[in-house]
Amino acid sequence: MPPATWAVLSLGILAGVLAALGLQRLLSARARRSLQSVKDGIRSFRDGDFSLRLAVTRHDEIGELVGLYNELADALRSERHEIVQRELLLESMLQSAPMAVLLLNAKHRVVFANRAARQILGGGRSVLGRPFVELEQAAPDGLREALASGTDALLTLPGPPGGEETLRLTQRTFTLNTQSHTLLTVERIGGELRRQEADVWKKTIRVINHELNNSLAPVSSLVHSARHVLDSKEHGHRLPGILESIDERVRHLNAFLEGYARFARLPRPTKARVSPASFIEGVRRVCDFRIDGDLPRAETFFDEIQMQQVLLNLLKNAYEAGGPPEAVTVSVAVAPGGAVLSVLDRGTGMTEDVMRQALLPFYSSKPAGAGLGLALCREILEAHGGRLLLQNREGGGLAATCWLPPE
Repeated sequence: MPPATWAVLSLGILAGVLAALGLQRLLSARARRSLQSVKDGIRSFRDGDFSLRLAVTRHDEIGELVGLYNELADALRSERHEIVQRELLLESMLQSAPMAVLLLNAKHRVVFANRAARQILGGGRSVLGRPFVELEQAAPDGLREALASGTDALLTLPGPPGGEETLRLTQRTFTLNTQSHTLLTVERIGGELRRQEADVWKKTIRVINHELNNSLAPVSSLVHSARHVLDSKEHGHRLPGILESIDERVRHLNAFLEGYARFARLPRPTKARVSPASFIEGVRRVCDFRIDGDLPRAETFFDEIQMQQVLLNLLKNAYEAGGPPEAVTVSVAVAPGGAVLSVLDRGTGMTEDVMRQALLPFYSSKPAGAGLGLALCREILEAHGGRLLLQNREGGGLAATCWLPPE
């Protein structure tokens, strides 16, 4: 082959190779741009942005990858929209809920609070981001103690002028996004209590009617039998037994009605200055218990007889709670803000349902209970201007705390 031909052929091959290299470089650059776009889009996923879509300009594997990216972005964007809508619906429901809802993060700062929470715990101001301890310190006395306990509680606080309101507090700890959070709810249950009280009164009337019938029907029959005995001299020996049966039924009915009457005719307290030591000693003569800490020397101001009844009722509940008797303790503290009397046990505590109804007259979770103990305690304390706080204790048991004003 002539040298000129070799030269032309070599130049042609060289030109082809250069053209191929140029085309490969162009195709590689386009591929790199497409892959970089996919990479940027995936980074936007990490930042929570699913709005970026890529143009499909290829019909190879890279073009298929870009199409899959777009499908994934559409799916994630649609899911994000649904989640946002559900969150808005949930927040709207929580904001309009009558109960206060408060969410705390692991550092005990408020990360969510609805309107009711702002009213009850924040005085109507925003509480987001604030340390929870600030809200505790600004809360009313009884509520502050309940919030600090970290447990569920039922308490009564002064409400409208001349009135009062009952609050139910629940506190739950859970893990959210690997972080510990605490959910608190504070519910005003005055209306619920009134509805339940109406139901309880109806039930009470039925019980009284049933007991009266069960007692008066036999008495009527026994009186009828006594008349026949009086008419028949030969059966006169049966008369003492009949009269004894009548007396037994009357005594039973009298004791039954006396429990209800005691609650209805509670007199106004006759307050006087009382030494905590003499008060506690008077109760210990009737029911022994362990004293937690030293008794204060400062005198308190209350009706000693009525408050002895309160302490005895609370001690009776504590000993019947199922815990060891030696775990039942009583503590007394006196400060410028008032006197605090607490009865603690290590029994079963109260379920949410029992705590909801614990202060209702005639409600009892015990098979033979009359349901008068806690209701009577509440009536006596409120007549003194005080209040009763019931709390489940960590580790089991119940704390019943009575607060009395200084004067």
